[in-house]
Amino acid sequence: SGFSSFFFLPKVANETDVRAQIRLQFRDVTGELIAVQRSMVCTQKGKKTEFKTLEGIITRTKHGEKVSLSSKCAEIDREMISALGVSKSVINNVIFCHQEDSNWPLSEGRALKQKFDEIFSATRYIKALETLRQVRQKQSLRVKECQTELKYLKQNKEKAREIQDHLSNREAQLAASKENVKSIENQLDPLKNRLAEIEQNLAKVVRLDNEIKALDSRKRQMEKDNQDLQQKMEKVFQGTDDQLRDMYQNHQRTVKEKERRLTGCQRELERASKECQRFNREKSELLVEQGRLQLQADRHQQDIRTRDSLIQTLAALLELDGFERTPFNERQINNFHKLVKERQEREVETASQLMREFAEKETMKQKQIDEIRDKKTGLEKTIDLKSDIQDKKQVELKNVKYELNLLEESSDRILELDQELIKAERELDKAEKNSNVEALELEVQKLQNERANLDKVLQKLDQEMEQLNLHTKTITQMDMFRKDKVDKEEQIRKIKSRHTDELTSLLGYFPNKKQLEDWIHAKTREINQTRDKLAQLNKELASAEQNKNHISIELRKKEEQLSNYEDKLFDVCGSQDFDSDLYKLQDEIEKTSKQRAMLAGATAVYSQFITQLTDENQSCCPVCQRVFQTESELQDVISDLQSKLRLAPDKLKSTESELKKREKKRDEMMGILRFLQTIAELKEKDIPDLRNKLQNVNRDIQRLKSDVEEQETLLGTVMPEEESAKACLQDITLMERYQTDLRDVERKIAQQANKLQGVDLGRTLMKVSQEKQEKKHLWDTVTGKIELNQKLKQDQQTHIQQLKSTVNELKAEKLQISSNMQRRQQLEDQTVELSTGVQSLYREIKEAKDQLFPLEATLEKLQQERVDLINKKNTSNKVTQEKINEIKERVKNIHDYVKEIEKYIQGGKDDYKKQKESELDEVKTQLADSEKQKEKISKEMGTIRQDIDTQKIQERWLEDNLTLRKRNEDLKEVEEERKQNLKEMGEMKVPQLKNERQRLEEKIEDLKRNHSLALGRQRGFEEEIIRFKKELRESQFKDAEEKYREMMIVMRTTELVNRDLDMYYKALDKAIMTFHSMKMEEINKIIRDLWRSTYRGQDIEYIEIRSDADENVSASDKRRSYNYRVVMVKGDTALDMRGRCSAGQKVLASLIIRLALAETFCLNCGILALDEPTTNLDRENIESLAHALVEIIKSRSQQRNFQLLVITHDEDFVELLGRSEYVEKFYRIKKNIDQCSEIVKCSVSSLGSYAH
Repeated sequence: SGFSSFFFLPKVANETDVRAQIRLQFRDVTGELIAVQRSMVCTQKGKKTEFKTLEGIITRTKHGEKVSLSSKCAEIDREMISALGVSKSVINNVIFCHQEDSNWPLSEGRALKQKFDEIFSATRYIKALETLRQVRQKQSLRVKECQTELKYLKQNKEKAREIQDHLSNREAQLAASKENVKSIENQLDPLKNRLAEIEQNLAKVVRLDNEIKALDSRKRQMEKDNQDLQQKMEKVFQGTDDQLRDMYQNHQRTVKEKERRLTGCQRELERASKECQRFNREKSELLVEQGRLQLQADRHQQDIRTRDSLIQTLAALLELDGFERTPFNERQINNFHKLVKERQEREVETASQLMREFAEKETMKQKQIDEIRDKKTGLEKTIDLKSDIQDKKQVELKNVKYELNLLEESSDRILELDQELIKAERELDKAEKNSNVEALELEVQKLQNERANLDKVLQKLDQEMEQLNLHTKTITQMDMFRKDKVDKEEQIRKIKSRHTDELTSLLGYFPNKKQLEDWIHAKTREINQTRDKLAQLNKELASAEQNKNHISIELRKKEEQLSNYEDKLFDVCGSQDFDSDLYKLQDEIEKTSKQRAMLAGATAVYSQFITQLTDENQSCCPVCQRVFQTESELQDVISDLQSKLRLAPDKLKSTESELKKREKKRDEMMGILRFLQTIAELKEKDIPDLRNKLQNVNRDIQRLKSDVEEQETLLGTVMPEEESAKACLQDITLMERYQTDLRDVERKIAQQANKLQGVDLGRTLMKVSQEKQEKKHLWDTVTGKIELNQKLKQDQQTHIQQLKSTVNELKAEKLQISSNMQRRQQLEDQTVELSTGVQSLYREIKEAKDQLFPLEATLEKLQQERVDLINKKNTSNKVTQEKINEIKERVKNIHDYVKEIEKYIQGGKDDYKKQKESELDEVKTQLADSEKQKEKISKEMGTIRQDIDTQKIQERWLEDNLTLRKRNEDLKEVEEERKQNLKEMGEMKVPQLKNERQRLEEKIEDLKRNHSLALGRQRGFEEEIIRFKKELRESQFKDAEEKYREMMIVMRTTELVNRDLDMYYKALDKAIMTFHSMKMEEINKIIRDLWRSTYRGQDIEYIEIRSDADENVSASDKRRSYNYRVVMVKGDTALDMRGRCSAGQKVLASLIIRLALAETFCLNCGILALDEPTTNLDRENIESLAHALVEIIKSRSQQRNFQLLVITHDEDFVELLGRSEYVEKFYRIKKNIDQCSEIVKCSVSSLGSYAH
């Protein structure tokens, strides 16, 4: 941002931004040639300007090749510092220092200290010292912490070793207990094996018994199932098994053949259906395609009509003949396109010709405007330049006149200055005689010694307070442990009071954790046994319920079967008296049979009687031989016989029908006859037996439910006790943990008590703090006295310095007035010359303005004519282009329709449409054929299904015959298996096995009791081992010995590190002090020499930089800090220059200090820039400064990298430098006639040719 003030402002340049570039070429510390370039831009944004650096590039020449480094890849400022070989602070404050900042050596204390610290790079080393001190302090605290930690780690190590010994003893006891358990288990194994064999044999007996019962039940069920199957069958196949199987297989083949035929028909039907679907799909697609093609044909005709209409419209617009009648053929359309293209080319050519004419006229006008504008701009620049020169000369004339007025008033001022100078010198002598600075310095020294003693006392009190704070921490920890102990005891008491009554009621005493766990284990075992027994009872109850359901279902089936048989009997008989009904029915059948036989014989008898009476002309009855008296009586008999003969067939038919009905009913009753035995068995045996079984099962269920309720009641009593004990177990476990913690707290209290042994607690922290406050108050009093004496001393020195400054100022003013009186004649000549120049410039500016006015009127007129010409050109061009574009748009529309029409014709859409219509007719025909075939197949499938249904009935009868024969074979196998099981069961000796089992169970129970006792002891050992291992796994005992060893190593290594840090701190501090004192001595020597050779006054012998230790830093703070000040020395008196020196002395002192710093710190960079070094210096000091600079140049002329830059407006100073043989040329910066800065290389000898 420091470059922004050198920019040509964008607002002045009438630009939005101005770009700039600075280049510098130099040789770095290694002698290599380096060129650095920085590009910048200054942008105007509203009322503010924004400066930004675009890019910086450093170019190095190595082995004849240029290597560039951009600011995008590296930091240019850092690279420059590295190349110049000096720090950033030296570059900014010593080498290149702007005039506004050149007096920084006499700035206020804080800013001066900061700059000197940066130049000396003291901040880095001070920070390094502070870091070393802090690290050493932390490591010291770490050593103390390690020592405290080691005490606890040693106790933990010893405790861990003790626990490990107990663990080893318990592991040995556990091993012995395991051996005892193993021997008992070895005795138990053969007994258990023998018992298992016996149990297996008994289980086998039970299994055989169950199997026999199951086989009996299965046999009865199979016989019943066979009987039911025979009843369902109409008749039983009487052939052999092979014949039955052959018949069944033949029947199966017939059915499968028909099913295959049915499957084939289904496939043919599916195939026909798919064909129909395919033809329907093709028909739909063809119908869609036909619709689409018809739509395209309609659109084609519409495109032709639209094309012809557009051609007619455009032909009428362009006045083309021959296009009045539609439709148009291909030749007419091509002719139309040709005519339109020619017309478009003529329109475009006409528009281009018109634009060229307008362009030529516009160019002529612009040329006239540029000529007038160039003349006007030249006159305006001339007026501005001469106006600026006139303003500067007027300002300069005003300044010269002001100086002449001051010189006229200065003649009386010289006498006043003489009197004031005598008075000031007299007051200065009086003040020097009355001052007691030395006595005050002795008093301050004495008070400072007293304050140092107080600092030591305060330091001792701080150490004592630190020691007491350490013991206070121990006492506080002890109090916390005691409070924790009381809390633990209270928690234990609360747990005991909470569960004492409950546990006493359960166990009869208050148990520990192990006793409570054993009791809970016993209760859990009892609960598990009860649950097992309850599960067994529930299982038996479920089995009984299942058996009850089975019996109930069987009873319900039997009752339903009985009901069905009785209903059938009632349906057939009409009553329950089957025998009487059957006898009555047989009697009726017998009567009806006789009647039928009588009627069958009556027809022949009646026919014979009628024949006899008719043919033989007998007059007697054929039966009774009675003679008919009359013919009429005979005829009546014959008529009666004939009527009876006519009625006989009907009566015979009805009698036969009645006989068939009664015989059928008799057959049905005979068929039911076999049900009578079943009904009798159901009523007398099966149903009563099932009801008795059901009652027995209900009694068993009631008994089992009672047992289940009893076990559930027992379980409901025991489980709450177990849950209550488990709820207490958590608190008992917590109580034992509290007891363990209580023992640890008591151990820690004992440890803290051991730490406090031998400590004198009579001197409390409060007493030491009170004593420290008293000493601190005394220290503050001494410090106040020191500051008061220093202030008195400073006031006296300030008063003397002010008087000296007054004397110097009066002398300087007197000298300045005398010098100015010598310049009076020169100023008067300059006034006359400036007045003449101003008048001449005024006349020239007026003449230029008179020439400028007519040019402005002519320029405005020409610009208006140019604008009118441009508007006319744009209007004409717009009309022409609109006409051409309209024609193009219409031609484009016609082309689009022509392309669509050609596309339709070339695509052969008409032929394609006819082809699709023929395909549609063909598909319709095929679809009708497929529908007929589908209907035919459906009829055939109906016939086949009817045949298969008929065959299924026959197949069912054959399957029932096969099933019946298979069941008879299974029944024989069941009887054989039952006999085998009875034989195997008789071979086993069941009573002997039961006696041996009882004896083995008693012996095994004794061994198990001993085994449980051994396991109990083993579990106790294991719990103690687990507890010891758990304690060893705790944080304080786990790896206790390793932690102790590691902490010892850490403490010893930390102590060694502390000693090394202390050595490093002292070595670095001493090196910093030595470097600082050497550099300050070197700088002050150069300053003293330069001041004595430059300053011509007698009031200051020399100046120097004083670096004092910071008095505001307390004694406990080990950081080293310096305060810097520039003092002027006269005899044995040294006063601060800030605020006590004149402006010239201030400039000279700052300049000399910078020269000294450059001599000291710029060994690798010999560049030094002085900006306006003669500001506020009188003539004598200017001459002496020039002489001093010449001497510096002379002494360093042999140095390869030395370069001195002087920026000044004082030509006399330049002339003084030029008198030496080292300065021959200088560079003058001035503005040319265009007000641009330019640099001119001039010879020193040419200085006299420039007017002042």
